[in-house]
Amino acid sequence: MCGLNNEMWHSGMWIFPIIGCCIMMCFICAMVFFSRRWFGGSCFGHPFSDSKSALDILNKRYASGEISREEYERIKSDIS
Repeated sequence: MCGLNNEMWHSGMWIFPIIGCCIMMCFICAMVFFSRRWFGGSCFGHPFSDSKSALDILNKRYASGEISREEYERIKSDIS
């Protein structure tokens, strides 16, 4: 039996388990990425389900007092 094991290492057969593990890890990563995207989670810090328009962001900034009325009107005319 020792000769058979030695032949496996010297003939390059050791690479197939490594390739199999790499393929499995890529498959698992892809499943996690797409399942979070499809079910409304966020991947890499970008929420896919909660996209806001520029006008929504502008209205929120104006309502919180972050920008003045003049700035609000100017930016709103630029957006439209």
